[in-house]
Amino acid sequence: MTSRLFSGRALAGVGVALAVTLAAPVALHVLAQPAHAEDEAKPGTVRPEVGKPLQAAKAALDGKKFAEALQRLNEADAVSNKTPFEEQLIEQMRLIAGVGSDQSSVAAKAFDALSSSGALQPAQKLQFMMAISGSYFRAKDYGSAATWANRYFQAGGNDLAMRTSLAQAYYLNNDFANATKATNDTIDAYYRAEQTPPELLFQLLTSCALKQNDKKAYAVALEKLVAAYPKQDYWLDLLHQISSRPGFPDRLSLDVYRLQFAIGALQNASQYMEFAELAIQAGLPAEAKAIVDKGYEAKILGQGQEADRHGRLRDMAKRSVDADQPTLGTAETEATKGASGNPLVNAGMNFYGYGQYDKAAALISQGLAKGDVKYPDDARLHLGIVYLAAGQKAKAVEAFKSIKSGDAVNDLARLWLIKATGRAAS
Repeated sequence: MTSRLFSGRALAGVGVALAVTLAAPVALHVLAQPAHAEDEAKPGTVRPEVGKPLQAAKAALDGKKFAEALQRLNEADAVSNKTPFEEQLIEQMRLIAGVGSDQSSVAAKAFDALSSSGALQPAQKLQFMMAISGSYFRAKDYGSAATWANRYFQAGGNDLAMRTSLAQAYYLNNDFANATKATNDTIDAYYRAEQTPPELLFQLLTSCALKQNDKKAYAVALEKLVAAYPKQDYWLDLLHQISSRPGFPDRLSLDVYRLQFAIGALQNASQYMEFAELAIQAGLPAEAKAIVDKGYEAKILGQGQEADRHGRLRDMAKRSVDADQPTLGTAETEATKGASGNPLVNAGMNFYGYGQYDKAAALISQGLAKGDVKYPDDARLHLGIVYLAAGQKAKAVEAFKSIKSGDAVNDLARLWLIKATGRAAS
């Protein structure tokens, strides 16, 4: 087939938007108050020499003056012989200030100190691990961002945005194998939550495949992308990936055009013309005429310098239909007499062109049952196409899924399944 499909590879230069905004943590409500001298020895109190800079730090935090807060906390930390409670308050506030100022290492050190002392509740740990990961991400320390995201999930976190952030961190750290796994895991998590994954995730998946020069993975990722976001450019890129593979059989070129037409992606007069010509060559004049008529309705054919050629093709398709239509009954009778199922399958596809889908499905099914069909999987593919045109989606899906071969017919069947169900095949 001389491919006239879109060949721009819609995602070859994809610029994946990788900015992530993570919510700032809720400030801990345990804040220092200066203690009276007589209370110095009591647990849960703070001495004045520690309490004064802590109060100043709290005021700075309230005003989002994080650098000033860290300076005041350093003053409090410089006091000798601090009690465990005083140290805990300093680290709590330092954690908040570190996150607020995107000083990731400061926040991480404070977190670890608080975590080891048992000062943080599980929910607080998750919240701060999420924030620290986001802080590292914004600082473009993607390896540390991934480390803290993984700590978050190991601690029981399940936020979907964090899963996306982990995948992005791996990607931006050029760890495409882990980025692929994390992205697939995130997509699965969205589906388990009965939510549609963001388009960004599928773009990320395709980009990972391109970065690794893995054409098979790229096609699989495109299938998932098309299923979730069936944009024309994505569809055409996917069709191009399949039809341009070495060894793609010419006999399936007509089926590629059938799918392209079904998704509303015939783009120019040349494609309409080649589609119709292939149908005529296959002995399917009614299908050819229907395609030409659609081209005229869309005002794609009959225009420009090639208008006369379009008209000649339309006339030829009409004459072929006029000659063929009176013989349909005879052709059907003759097809049932042969030892091979091929004539029945061919007759069925001819009825498909005339829009007689029930008759078409019955004949193709009879041909498959009789056996000795040259390309049985082609016939199953056509049966699915006929059922889908007839509005019998369940039977169409069954027919497409019955194709088990690992060749191009199976590839096309998977795409028809996406068209029928909106989900990529597993």
